[in-house]
Amino acid sequence: MKQIQIITLLVMGILISSCGEDYLDPTPVSSIGSNGFYKNEAEVQAAVVNIYDGLQLAVQREFAITEMRSDNTKTRSSEGDWAQFEDLNVKSTNSTVADYWAMFYNVIFRANTVLENLDAAGDSAPKFEGEAKFTRALSYFNLVRLFGDVPLIDKVIGPTDTEYFDRDSTADIYALIISDLQTAIQNLDNTYKGRASKVAAQALLAKVYLTLKNYGDAQDLCEDVIGTSGIALAPTFRDVFYTERNSEILFAIEYVNDIADNSQDFSLEFTQNGRVRGLNYATPELITAFNNYGGAARTSTSLIYDDTSTAPAIPDPLQDYRCGKFVSNSTANQQNGNDWIVLRLADVLLMHVEAILAGGDVTSSSSAIASFKKVRDRAGLPTGSNITKEDLLNERRVELAFENHRFFDLVRLGVAEQVLSDFATANGIVFTTSDLLLPIPEREIGVSFGKLTQNPGY
Repeated sequence: MKQIQIITLLVMGILISSCGEDYLDPTPVSSIGSNGFYKNEAEVQAAVVNIYDGLQLAVQREFAITEMRSDNTKTRSSEGDWAQFEDLNVKSTNSTVADYWAMFYNVIFRANTVLENLDAAGDSAPKFEGEAKFTRALSYFNLVRLFGDVPLIDKVIGPTDTEYFDRDSTADIYALIISDLQTAIQNLDNTYKGRASKVAAQALLAKVYLTLKNYGDAQDLCEDVIGTSGIALAPTFRDVFYTERNSEILFAIEYVNDIADNSQDFSLEFTQNGRVRGLNYATPELITAFNNYGGAARTSTSLIYDDTSTAPAIPDPLQDYRCGKFVSNSTANQQNGNDWIVLRLADVLLMHVEAILAGGDVTSSSSAIASFKKVRDRAGLPTGSNITKEDLLNERRVELAFENHRFFDLVRLGVAEQVLSDFATANGIVFTTSDLLLPIPEREIGVSFGKLTQNPGY
């Protein structure tokens, strides 16, 4: 990882599982146990770095269970398990869903391991606590929004700790997320963009509060982020993605070209050379949205025409367009170095508008218009004298396309059922309200001693 020392084989020996194993399996992969390992600050620091290594793996297929379950993206050829996402027909045996669950619980395990060994961290203990709690909160925020009630595991557990195998209420999960992020805000500074920071924790907590309809606290946090020294929109939209660690980035998961353990392959999958000849391709509906609301700079950066011939002057919804934000830049194809952006300022500026809307349909607040205008100005587009919820949804869609926000935006703003139902009808597929949650992976139910139950509709 950029700016982070690559972890040694000795440190890797403390892990309980690889990303593909069930999260309930606590067996170490080597004879080096965590009880005897964490003796000083350097060793705890290595465990902190290990959390980010886990995130590198965990987010690589997130596009499938977010963007491809919305009206934004699809596969190029509608083949295999990937087509379950675009068809809103995800099975409990889907391996991508199972791996996502296991990977994020593995990140939670790594964070819990750090939190249980802070006594060895010396003066760095508060910072390491903030990083561990930020990453644990991020993991649980993703899981609770995608699966609903999930097991709350706030310590390193063993195979006999079956009381942790139950599903806990979303209220309890959100209480832990909020507490973790409040600690992270208190303990962190803004040194890093590829590691947890105060400003990233503030932005994430603001999004949590928006999800819970706590608009006042969300607005305050957004304004804190917007006013933070050194945080500013990148000069051009393209700079956001092709000048890494720029002023707009609050938190990104960092990768390096051509180093297998620190590279990603989603950039390759977003092309016709990827598996099933292309994943995360723009739907006709997304292409139309760019034509209506995108502006030239955002459209040309976001969409790449998939033909070798000259692209149409105006993107054609009947043609294939792939994501242009994370173009493969590796000599080894599957070992790309494009960072995955989790939080950036444009998202927060639009969250600020959402907080001021406070569940309403329109606002003429000068503060909301000022934030909206910053995003629109960079796109070369005018801003009116008021902002509707529909304006906000359209702006978020084209500004943040392919960045895994659309599905969560639809749910949070209360329009998911209508939008996805209309999308399904137009595309000859079936949508039911149970599709708003993913199935609990069948293999996890199988190893939970009957504790885990399935979501309705699966």
